[in-house]
Amino acid sequence: MSSSFEMSAAPRGDLGKAATRRLRHSGQVPAVIYGDNKEPASIMMVHDDLMHNLENEAFYSHILSIEVDGNKEDVVLKDLQRHPAKAKILHADFMRVSSKSEMKMNVPLHFINEEAAPGIKDGGILSRLMTDVEISCLASNLPEFIEVDLTGLEVGDSVQLSQLVLPEGVTITALARGDDHDQAIATVQKVRAVKEDDEVVAEAGAEGEDAEGADEADSEDSGEE
Repeated sequence: MSSSFEMSAAPRGDLGKAATRRLRHSGQVPAVIYGDNKEPASIMMVHDDLMHNLENEAFYSHILSIEVDGNKEDVVLKDLQRHPAKAKILHADFMRVSSKSEMKMNVPLHFINEEAAPGIKDGGILSRLMTDVEISCLASNLPEFIEVDLTGLEVGDSVQLSQLVLPEGVTITALARGDDHDQAIATVQKVRAVKEDDEVVAEAGAEGEDAEGADEADSEDSGEE
């Protein structure tokens, strides 16, 4: 189990609301590390450093290393509290993991070989129904992402959860609950012809012109009388 994300944090002493406001005002983010049968640890970390890491998709499904007072802990990101109107993190939750920790995580789906799908070559449109999937595995087996192979997909075809090729030791939690929890991940749909809509508009226009002509004829007849 290795980590390519290393961060530094400091312990938090005062946990009151006023102290939390001062902390955020100074460019820090309050956070907590919990789990692995240990006491939760309240920490603070540099806001901009955390935001920079959050720009990397892998950060959300990777083993992270946080150093607090010289001690490093392996964790995963479990929750973020974001400001409703600003690009600002208000709080972060990290869960401790070890190589033998059984865990559930959402990992992103990467769609590959789109150009090899006959349905797309024929003008179909790929509809992505899911962007990530919840998996269960040991922390040592946590994948950064799972690939969705679109090779051979025709118009009307779909890729199901049960069709995914998973790394060893990884299971999809939905499928563990039974086959009736299988879901479509992506489908190739036929493009709806615009020509039909144009014909309807043209017909409506023609009907309007006919009606206008009839009204003008009636008006002329009335004038002659």
